[in-house]
Amino acid sequence: MIQTENRIAQLFERHDGSEKIMSLFLTAGYPDPQATVDLILGFEENGVDLVELGMPFSDPLADGPTIQYSSNVAIEQGITMKKILHIVEQVREKSQIPIILMGYINPVLRYGVEAFCRDAANVGVDGLIIPDIPIEESGILKEEAEKKGLPIIYLVAPNTSDERMRKIDQQSQGFVYCVSVTGVTGAREGDEVAKSVQKFIDRVKKNVTKNPKMVGFGIKSHEDAQRIAADMDGFIVGSALIDTIREHYPEEGWKDEVFAFVRRLKYGKE
Repeated sequence: MIQTENRIAQLFERHDGSEKIMSLFLTAGYPDPQATVDLILGFEENGVDLVELGMPFSDPLADGPTIQYSSNVAIEQGITMKKILHIVEQVREKSQIPIILMGYINPVLRYGVEAFCRDAANVGVDGLIIPDIPIEESGILKEEAEKKGLPIIYLVAPNTSDERMRKIDQQSQGFVYCVSVTGVTGAREGDEVAKSVQKFIDRVKKNVTKNPKMVGFGIKSHEDAQRIAADMDGFIVGSALIDTIREHYPEEGWKDEVFAFVRRLKYGKE
C-alpha cells in the first residue's frame, strides 16, 4: 500500500492558506482500541486534516501528565504495536486522512526497524515522528523509512539554534514540527505561550524554508491556535483533546462532546 505520492505531501499541496491545517494527536488505544478508530474517522468529518497517532511507551520522558495518563490506560488495556498498526488498517478501510505514527524509538527497535517500516507502510501509515532520535542518530531508521516511502518529521524548539534549525529543515520530510515551548507536553494558558512564542516563530520563519511548518504544544482553543499559528501552515493539539475525552468518556454521547470540541478548535464555533 505504499503511496506513489504521500498523503502528507498531497495535503500541503492542496493547502491554499485560507484556513490553518489542523492536526490532532491521539494516543493509540485510548480510551480503548475501537474508540480510537471511531474517533479518527469522526475527526475527519469534523474538520481534522491530519492525525498523529501516539505509540504508548512505559517511560515517556517528554510527555506531560495528560499524555502519560492516556498511554498508561492504553498499555493497561493491552495495546501493542501490532494492534496500533491494525487501528490504522481499520481506518484505511474508510478514510484516506493522513496518519503519522508518533512515539519513542524503543518500541520501534523492539519491533525491528525494517519490519516496523514495512508493516507501517503496508497498512497505510504516512509518516513518522520519533522525538527522542536526533538527526545524527536516525540513520538506520531513515534508510528503512525512505525505502518504504515514509517521511520522517523532525522537531525544532525554542532552544534549537538557527544553524540546527536549518539542518533539521534539510533532513525533515513532510513538514517541520515546531514545539512552541520548551518542556513537556500539555495545554497551557494562552498568554504564557504567546509571550514566549513569537521570537521563536520569527526564527523558524527565517531558518525553516524548505518544509511546511506546524506548531504544537500548549494549544487548547481556536483563539490560541489562530494566534500562535498565524505565521505557520497549521497547528497541532494533543493534551487538550485527551483532557476532553477524559472528561466525557464513557458517558452517553461522549463522542459528540469530543467532536464539538474539535469543531470549536478548527472553526471557533460548533
